[in-house]
Amino acid sequence: MIPADLPDDTALLELLDHRGPASVSVALPSSPVPAQQDPVRTALRSAADDASRQLEQSGADAPTIARIVDGIRSLFDDLEFWEHQDRGLLLLSTPARRHVFRLPFAPRTSVRVNERFAAGPLLRARGAEGGAYVLQLARDHVRLVHVQGDHLRPIPLRLPDDLDLVFAHADNDGRADRERARGSDGDRPERERYAKAVSEEVKRVASPHVPLILATTAELDPAYRAQNTHPGLRAHGITAHPQSLDDATLINAVAGFVANDRRAAVSAWKERFGTLRAEGLATSRLSEVAAAAAAAAVEELRLDQDAERSGEIDTYGRVNPTDDADLLLDLAAAVLRTGGRVVAVPRGELTDGSPVAAELRFPVPVPR
Repeated sequence: MIPADLPDDTALLELLDHRGPASVSVALPSSPVPAQQDPVRTALRSAADDASRQLEQSGADAPTIARIVDGIRSLFDDLEFWEHQDRGLLLLSTPARRHVFRLPFAPRTSVRVNERFAAGPLLRARGAEGGAYVLQLARDHVRLVHVQGDHLRPIPLRLPDDLDLVFAHADNDGRADRERARGSDGDRPERERYAKAVSEEVKRVASPHVPLILATTAELDPAYRAQNTHPGLRAHGITAHPQSLDDATLINAVAGFVANDRRAAVSAWKERFGTLRAEGLATSRLSEVAAAAAAAAVEELRLDQDAERSGEIDTYGRVNPTDDADLLLDLAAAVLRTGGRVVAVPRGELTDGSPVAAELRFPVPVPR
C-alpha cells in the first residue's frame, strides 16, 4: 500500500471524533531514503509487538489483536509502501480499518492503545515546514527538485522534445551572437517561449502550496518571472549559476529561505493577533478559547504541537477536569466542526506562554 497524504478537514474530524475499543496509534520517524529505512522497519516490528502487548493488557480478544497486529506486520515486506516514505509515519488502526499517513517531520516514537486515536501529529503536520521547490534554469539545463529538511528529491519534468532548439539561430555571420554580447534584447521572444514552456510544466507538477525558489541566469530571470504562473514563486532567488549548485548547497539554501519565511509569517501573525485581541477578537486564555469553540466563534485555532492537557468541554464551553479526555484535540475537533482552521505549531510561535491561541469571529463571554 502507499501511505496517504494528509487528510482534509472532513477526514481529520472523523479521526478526531473516532471512539472505539482497541484503537491503536503508532507514530515513528521514517526516511524517504531507501538506504535509511532498515531502522524504520525494525522500529515498526517493535511497534507491532508493543501494540500486541497493550491490546492484550486492555482485554482485547485474540481475533481482534490478530487483525490489528497482522495489518501492521503486513507492511514489513510491502515494497510499494517503502517506496513512498517521508520523514515520519502515523498508523491509526482498528480491527476494521487502518490509516497510514506520511508526515513531513520526524515524530517521537509512540505506540498507544486507547478508545480514541492519538491524532495530534496530523495537526502538527499542518504547521510543519514543508520545504520548497528549487528550479534550476539555464539555456541548456532545466531541473526541478523538492527539498525538505536534509532530503532532496528530483521532480521529473515532461518538456517538449524540441525545447533545446528554441535558442537556435540561423546562420547570420555571427551577428546575433555579437548583438547579445553588446546587450541586445534580440532573442527576447526565444527566452519568453523557453520560459513559458518550463513554467507550464512546473505548474503541472508542483504543488501550489509549496514555495518555489528560482535559480537561474541573469538573462532568463526576468523572462521566467514574466511567464510564471506558480503562486509560490519567491521574489528573491538563488544568485549562483544554476549548474554550479550541488545538492548540499541547494539544501542549505532552502533551509535559509524556509527559516526566513517562517520568521516573517510568525511575526506577522503575532502583530495581527495583538491587534485582534485589543478588539476583543483574539485570546490565548484556555477557558476563553474553550468557550469560543463551543459557541462556533473560532476562526483560527493554534495549538502547541507538543502540549497535552486533560479535560473536556461541556455544552456551555466550560472546561471540566477528567483524566481520560485530550482537551486540545477536543478543542481542535470543535473548531473544525464549525468551519474553523486548526494548526499545531512550536510553543515559541504562540504567545503568553499559553498552549492555545484563537482568532475569533465575534467576542464570546466566558461561562461562569
